[in-house]
Amino acid sequence: MAKEKMVKAITSMEEDFAKWYTDVVLKAELIDYASVKGCMIIRPYGWAIWENIQKIMDGMFKETGHENVSMPMFIPESLLQKEKDHVEGFAPEVAWVTHGGNDELEERMCVRPTSETLFCDHYKNIIHSWRDLPKLYNQWCSVVRWEKTTRPFLRSREFHWQEGHTIHATAEEAQAETIRMLNIYAEFAEKYLAIPVIKGVKTEKERFAGAVNTYTIEAMMHDGKALQSGTSHFFGDGFAKAFGIQYADKENKLATPFQTSWGVSTRLIGAIIMTHGDDNGLVLPPAIAPIQLIVVPIAAHKEGVTEKAEEVTDRLKNICRAKIDNSDNSPGWKFAEYEMKGVPLRLELGPRDIENNQCVLVRRDNGEKVTVSLDELETKVPEMLEAVRDGLYNKALANRTEKTYVAKTMEEMIDIADNKPGFIKAMWCEDRACEEALKEKAGVSSRCMPFEQEQLAPTCICCGKPAKKMVYWGKAY
Repeated sequence: MAKEKMVKAITSMEEDFAKWYTDVVLKAELIDYASVKGCMIIRPYGWAIWENIQKIMDGMFKETGHENVSMPMFIPESLLQKEKDHVEGFAPEVAWVTHGGNDELEERMCVRPTSETLFCDHYKNIIHSWRDLPKLYNQWCSVVRWEKTTRPFLRSREFHWQEGHTIHATAEEAQAETIRMLNIYAEFAEKYLAIPVIKGVKTEKERFAGAVNTYTIEAMMHDGKALQSGTSHFFGDGFAKAFGIQYADKENKLATPFQTSWGVSTRLIGAIIMTHGDDNGLVLPPAIAPIQLIVVPIAAHKEGVTEKAEEVTDRLKNICRAKIDNSDNSPGWKFAEYEMKGVPLRLELGPRDIENNQCVLVRRDNGEKVTVSLDELETKVPEMLEAVRDGLYNKALANRTEKTYVAKTMEEMIDIADNKPGFIKAMWCEDRACEEALKEKAGVSSRCMPFEQEQLAPTCICCGKPAKKMVYWGKAY
């Protein structure tokens, strides 16, 4: 009964996907709402997921030579104003500080929405010679953007992220860095989060404010909507010129350096929920699950069961994040609780299992049960965790494949957009007017121009002029 009741507490995703999502983040104890409207309290279980994401990504950054730094939270208005496109892009979302204590500030300061201007101001002071380049920096912090519409993890007024900022002697080096970091994001999403992504470049309309080019990884959620899951920006020398950053090159001539920035945020947790979750709650990829395996003793009141379960848990702690639940709740309640929390593997151990020197392992992603000898756990558990990751990835990829369509006329585009949630591949002439017309008529935005281009038709879907790019279009979070 307990399991029945707990499962029913989550709205079905087919009935109302938005309500299902909110139910999951609250009932799996990922977040609580804060007294500041549009902000969220990330609870220990949700923060543990973010910590695991941080730990893996931070290792990947350090392997590629990046160093962590910490910049101030506040940006003077005069500093923000230095790069025109940048300030215009962020102005509507900026939160301003006007007073320090009781005194009005001489110059108001914004709470950082992003830190390009702070890094530029710093680079100006520390870069003098070609020997000072490159600088490969990253910071883990929170930023503030005063969003009108918010949703936990996906869009909140304060959110946590990492932002990489690098500066190089040549445009070629900076461009290579931009793509290298995009590839790291894609590898992380696919290998560790089990989320297939499409790599590509954003249109000018969707480009980051102040960037020459913005590259993106786009993921499809279970409901067919897109989620921009990471971006990497090539800035050229625009920011450096605006901030007067110059260095003496090898010929002792003054030169201007080139920059990049790249970031992913806690919206990745939203991506995990909406890609892998089901009507029983979360389904977590093993790499970032706070608990990878939960041990549930069956008939724990019987002699030796709890002791054996604890012994098995201690063994498993050497190979994965294992935990035992030896509370007095019923096994059925525990099954539902850890399904809700998305724990990848459940180990059931009762008197008969102990007699036969075995246990039952249950996969969260597909419910498959396997009887395993207790002597083989050190081999079987890592194998099954890998199988869960592969199962999640393949299921997500199948969902994306099934919900990706081709449109060759505007009528087809509108029909698909209205009736079939998903990605729509269509040709485009690169004219912004056509991009805006597609938004207006079909309600879709350009997600990216994929690196892997296809020639679906000779002409633009909107105006009939010669097509230049194949674009993924869709509705997005």
